[in-house]
Amino acid sequence: MARVTVMDYKQSIVEPSTWCPGCGDFPALAALQRACAGLGLSPDQVVVVGGIGCSSKAPSYFGAYGFHSVHGRAIPVATGIKLANRDLTVVVFGGDGDGYGIGLSHFLHTVRRNIDLVYMVMDNHIYGLTTGQASPTSRKGMKTKTSPYGTAEYPVRPLETALAAGASFVAQGFSGDVKQLTRLVEMAIKHRGFAYLNVLSPCVTFNREDTYDFWRENCVNLDDEPEYDPHDRTGAIRVVLQHEGLVRGLIYQEERPSFEAELPGLAKEPLARQFDLSFPEQDWARILKDFA
Repeated sequence: MARVTVMDYKQSIVEPSTWCPGCGDFPALAALQRACAGLGLSPDQVVVVGGIGCSSKAPSYFGAYGFHSVHGRAIPVATGIKLANRDLTVVVFGGDGDGYGIGLSHFLHTVRRNIDLVYMVMDNHIYGLTTGQASPTSRKGMKTKTSPYGTAEYPVRPLETALAAGASFVAQGFSGDVKQLTRLVEMAIKHRGFAYLNVLSPCVTFNREDTYDFWRENCVNLDDEPEYDPHDRTGAIRVVLQHEGLVRGLIYQEERPSFEAELPGLAKEPLARQFDLSFPEQDWARILKDFA
């Protein structure tokens, strides 16, 4: 087989992108492309699942299998794909509105089950697709279209939530550092279990507070902290609390069996390979004729 390159993952089914110039989702997608190519994964081994939102358009811009699901339900769809064919690398590419709003309960239960998925959340602290409303991670007092006098709610704190719920892999990256972000994605893919990667992904159009400069100047890079131990859950929670979530790098990782490894009665042969799922040529011709 020919060597896999980043270009193999740039075969978009939708051109051009509808992301705004400068959107943090561009470098996050590039990090995923580089990580998959760097690990030698061929596009037919990877599935990207999106929900609803700007970031959830990623399956259309990524040259592999993709599924565009409904709002907040990307993780359950990805879970079904992984259980049907655990030979696939399954990545959920979503946003803070999609994942920490209507999708929050799915996030928590997937953490609990430790299903072998990668969950990349583009956290821009705003609803970008619907043009600038307060999201679950918008800081208290932030002025938006739905909070012109400032948000009254305290934000969801996803890193602490994941750690407290028992996540086996927690990391936070930054769209302004593609090199570190690519390394974190590679680590997440190689992790056996639920790998959660929050990505600080600036919305350059509707959030003028959480900018590239803001994250770059205020985030503590754990790669520069030689004494930090990412295998100490209590220490990880303490550091995240101390810096109010303004950290990036690998926050916590532990090795334990994934859900698939512990699920009673799950056959060694993936479900997708136990049946003939091929589609007769004449049926394809009939369907194409209907849509001609």
